[in-house]
Order: sequence, then structure tokens, then C-alpha cells
Amino acid sequence: MRQIAVAIHSNYLPGLAEKAEKFIKALAERCPDAVLLVGGYWGHMKDVVDVALRNGLRVVAVLPIEREDVHLPREVIVLRTGCEYRCRSVVMVRSADAVAVLGGGVGTAIEAFMAYAMGRPVFILSNVGAHTDRLKEAYPEYFDERKAVKIVYVDDPVKMAELVCAAEGGVKTDFG
Repeated sequence: MRQIAVAIHSNYLPGLAEKAEKFIKALAERCPDAVLLVGGYWGHMKDVVDVALRNGLRVVAVLPIEREDVHLPREVIVLRTGCEYRCRSVVMVRSADAVAVLGGGVGTAIEAFMAYAMGRPVFILSNVGAHTDRLKEAYPEYFDERKAVKIVYVDDPVKMAELVCAAEGGVKTDFG
């Protein structure tokens, strides 16, 4: 069983829902036993959860204290962390074998950086019209000189699902 954290915008961006759906459907086909870890049930995170459930994937929502009252589908396992947003992201990313960044703002980018710092494989969907698109230009292979894990940028959500499913679990070590 593979636990995959999915980091995605908590609001809405044009065309991102369709790309997320392609990724989740391809993931369900290639890793049917995967468990998705998400940070909530609003914005595009809701899209990810709904598509995952329709395609037979298990979902764990790692909720921040500010949004613990959100109503989730009964099939979703809910973790009420008691943590604010960034702290919740630590729990989500640390629990993952790999992190799939589908596009977003600073919170999504923070999750990518956390994954890198924790030695988790990081996959970033490029050209989605989000702030995370800038990461490829700033950090083409690694986020720093430690070269904890090579960042994998992918333009195609189906190809990204293939790569995420094939990824090893990373070094599972904190670098600081």
C-alpha cells in the first residue's frame, strides 16, 4: 500500500480540475491500492477527494484546526490534527511515501519544500497556471545544495501518475 500526499490549490484555477481528474483516474488505474492524503475538502482538494472516491481509492483528510468542522463524505478517513494549516501539512507530508504537487499557491509550494526536506519523492505538475509553475524555473532539479531528492516536473497528469506509482518511498530522513 502506497500513501500519496496530493498537494493542490485550496481555491479554483481554470483547467486545474480537469488535470487533477486525469491524474487521479490514472493513479487509480496504476495504483489501485493507493491511499491519498489530502489537506482538506474545499477548493481543488474537494475535486481530488470526489474523483478518488468515485474511482475506488481510499482517502485520508488531514484537517487543520481552523477547518475541522468541514463536512466530508463518510468514506473519507478524517484526522483532526489540532494543528494550524502548516503544521497539518507536516503531518500529511511526513505520512506520505511520495508527494504529488498538482498546482497551487504558497501553501502547496510549502508542502513541496517540506517533502524535499523530508526526503520524500516530489512530483510537480507543470504548466497548470499556478504559482507553483515558477518552481521549475527557480529549481530545475533540486531545491538546494543537499540534493535530498531530485524534483520531477511533468507536464502530463497521466505520465505523472505513472511516475508517482513507480516511485520509491524516498529516504525518510529529516535533513533539518
